[in-house]
Amino acid sequence: MFETIKNAWKVQEIRKKILFTLFIVIIYRLGGFIPVPFLDATAVANMINGGNSIFSTLNLFSGGTFSRATLMCLSITPYINAQIIIQLLTFAIPALERLAKEGESGRAKLDMITKYTTLGIAAFQSWAYYLTLKNSGSLTYTQGFSKAMAEIVIICCFTAGAMLVIWLGAQIDKKGIGNGISILLFAGIVANLPPQFGETFKTLAETGNFWYIILIPVMIVLFVLMVAFIIFMDNAERRIPIQYAKRVVGRKMYGGQSTYLPIKIAMAGVLPIIFAMSFLSIPQTIQMFTGEPEAGTFWYGFMRAFSQTSPIYGTIYFILIILFSYFYVSMQYNPVEIANNLRQNNGGVPGIRPGKPTSDYITRILSKLILVGALFLGIVALFPIVFAQVTNVSAVALGGTSILIVVSVALETVRQLESQMMMRHHKGFLE
Repeated sequence: MFETIKNAWKVQEIRKKILFTLFIVIIYRLGGFIPVPFLDATAVANMINGGNSIFSTLNLFSGGTFSRATLMCLSITPYINAQIIIQLLTFAIPALERLAKEGESGRAKLDMITKYTTLGIAAFQSWAYYLTLKNSGSLTYTQGFSKAMAEIVIICCFTAGAMLVIWLGAQIDKKGIGNGISILLFAGIVANLPPQFGETFKTLAETGNFWYIILIPVMIVLFVLMVAFIIFMDNAERRIPIQYAKRVVGRKMYGGQSTYLPIKIAMAGVLPIIFAMSFLSIPQTIQMFTGEPEAGTFWYGFMRAFSQTSPIYGTIYFILIILFSYFYVSMQYNPVEIANNLRQNNGGVPGIRPGKPTSDYITRILSKLILVGALFLGIVALFPIVFAQVTNVSAVALGGTSILIVVSVALETVRQLESQMMMRHHKGFLE
């Protein structure tokens, strides 16, 4: 990885893209320190430390900016929710389905629809978070400003910050390296990981308990093993052999070569986990408007079931990750289209007839790979939560998702660097 970055730095065009990406990341991180007026950052941080899972998730994706009550506190959360909604509606609304099949122009229109949807979701979430912060006593007022003015300012700041994040990500897509939104998410999590783990180690050391002190090297070892496991699964792939038939055009013979169709095991990436987390945050979002239910009532038990300490939450979380894995891959991979493309190019899988038998064969392989990849994501997502329950170290409950996002984005960015290097025939990559 470091060798790739070193070689890429020598290419002037790629070096400019890297510097531009770093510049955008710096702007994003600086925005994470601009305070929103009328908010008490200490009260917001105490509310997050109190165990509110939806705000803990939001704080994770924002790189700790939500706990500081800053402009970028919503981060990419509205955009992720908008993407989920638009992708679901693509299957339900024929007009959106036609746009998805129109190539580059259709994707551009869908992207514009997603951005407008992001604006609406950001405004709604800003209002919901304002009500929650208001009920928790996290607001401050100064003389000369009414509560209505404070509400407008807070909601506008939250919404503007979310849209600014989308704009910054788009600039990286155009002039930088990697996927813009993923890079910003990566930057926020990386910036927040050292303080998170440092606070965890400090808490364990201050207990004075021998068992908790032993946990520190155990956690370091588990962290290294998890990173290695994620890298191994991210690079793992199934290669389907492809044979192209020979054909004569004029006096020349084409085809006849053998190749393979690579299918990654973890092809869905981290998106199923993010989708599942967003879905499970719905009860907490509703609670923002309804308030804390009375103890002993049905709704109190219902809300408790969707807290991260509940076995029901973990079970539903695991099931949703598997379901969203199948859903996401079904949108990205069309076995019928792959089989038709192979037949049109005189290619096929050895021993499998072209057409429907080939698509059925690819579908069977995809089903097995999706299950393995979904189980991998479920283990990574649930293991830190289970570990936190067993050891009572709740500060690392979201560590698995954080590590998965960081490692996946880093590997994907390095792959993009390598591909750009190969396109420029850089010495060392084609030798």
